[in-house]
Amino acid sequence: MSDDEVPSRSAESASRRTESVDTTDSMPFSRGVSLYDSIYGFAMTLLIANVDPPPVSAWQSLESLLASGVGTQLLGFALSFIVIAVVWRANVRLTRRLSGTDGPVTALNLLAAALVILIAFTTQGISDPVATEFALPTALYAVNIAAVSLTQTITYQVARARGLEDPQRPDAQNRIETLAALITPVVFLASVPVALFIDANTAKLTWLILIVLNPLSDALVRRRVAKRRR
Repeated sequence: MSDDEVPSRSAESASRRTESVDTTDSMPFSRGVSLYDSIYGFAMTLLIANVDPPPVSAWQSLESLLASGVGTQLLGFALSFIVIAVVWRANVRLTRRLSGTDGPVTALNLLAAALVILIAFTTQGISDPVATEFALPTALYAVNIAAVSLTQTITYQVARARGLEDPQRPDAQNRIETLAALITPVVFLASVPVALFIDANTAKLTWLILIVLNPLSDALVRRRVAKRRR
């Protein structure tokens, strides 16, 4: 093989790769983003289906309204609404870092979207006044949220490995940010045995750790990245 053939084949491979990638300024990319946004919005709206209309007598006072079980259902609605909003925001942030998308990345994004829709189903278990005390609904909800978070992280890493990250971050920075992204799924997965072997309510309380851990990890990541840039 001559030296002239090597660059020629590399250019041909790069050309095929470019054709298989939907860049950020292309219509397929824009339609994909619009689809994901619609799915996240639909998943948020679907959560209200888990709130049952209380009987007329429950509206006599706040105490009777909460006693009807609507308080637990609204709490579940609020929790999952916030979760989906955070996941959507993370998806937007990661998408901005890409130069485009291709088949594998699109497939993973669709998987993440499907798992987000499933949140409405698992929310029903933790928000039902009776089922909320059971271990299984709490465990399934935790697995669902962990799966969504992990799929988002995997999607980005696959896109990065396929050369779609723009601008490309240093490997050290990517490792730090990936470790920070794993905090949420680790906490939710750790709550599964707590729910199954201790108590569902105790497992839910472990989720509150994220209120401290996530902002703290974000601050540490920004500090480490700033140090490496100096």
